[in-house]
Parts: sequence; C-alpha cells; structure tokens
Amino acid sequence: MYDSGKVIIGLVIFVAIATFPFWFGMGKAAPMPEPQLPKGKKECVESKEFMRSTHMQLLNEWRDQALRDGDRTYVNHEGKKIWISLQNTCMKCHDNKEVFCDKCHIYANVKPYCWDCHFIPKESKQWN
Repeated sequence: MYDSGKVIIGLVIFVAIATFPFWFGMGKAAPMPEPQLPKGKKECVESKEFMRSTHMQLLNEWRDQALRDGDRTYVNHEGKKIWISLQNTCMKCHDNKEVFCDKCHIYANVKPYCWDCHFIPKESKQWN
C-alpha cells in the first residue's frame, strides 16, 4: 500500500486517455451531407422534405404494390401519376449512387438492401 499514490495517478491517466475521444468530440457532430440532384433536375416523385424523411418507406410500399399487387402506378400528393420503378423512375435522375445515395447512407450508417436485387447504375457525366 506504499504505492497507492502512483496507482491513483496511473488510473487517472488511464481514464483520461480512454475517454479522450468522447470529451474531445463533445458537441461536434459531423455535418449532414446534402444530396445533390444532377444539373437541370428540379422535381422528384414527392417533395424534398417528404423524400428525405420517408423515402425508404415509399420504396417499400412501391415494392409491395408493384411486385405483390401488380399495380405499377403511384399517385403522388399532387395527384400526378408516376411509374413505380427504382431503375426507371428513381435512378433516371439519381443515377450516381456514390454521390446521391451513398453519402447519406454512410452518414446514417445504414445498409439498404436495394442493390441485392437491382443493378447499380453506371455513373453518368451529368453530375460534374
């Protein structure tokens, strides 16, 4: 018990080093990425706010409606009819997976299973 001062100092140093990443980054969150549309594209299936918050639910509903019910027509909130297709509707504008999809999915640490069945689109030059 003669070295209790050294043990306590060692524990304090260990705790400080072990917790450094937590208190150093406190209050500093990484900025949320802003998905970019290709040049010249302004409208989407639904509003920007709707798509940001519920696009995965919409895609799940589309999958069920198209594949299970055989109905490939979606009517958006404005009453416009849209063809239900990830490849031919969504990916027609959002054709750069790395720039549009992956930025937010990596930020949110989610791994969507869209690409288990769908082809990853070839990147076009309209994003430059």
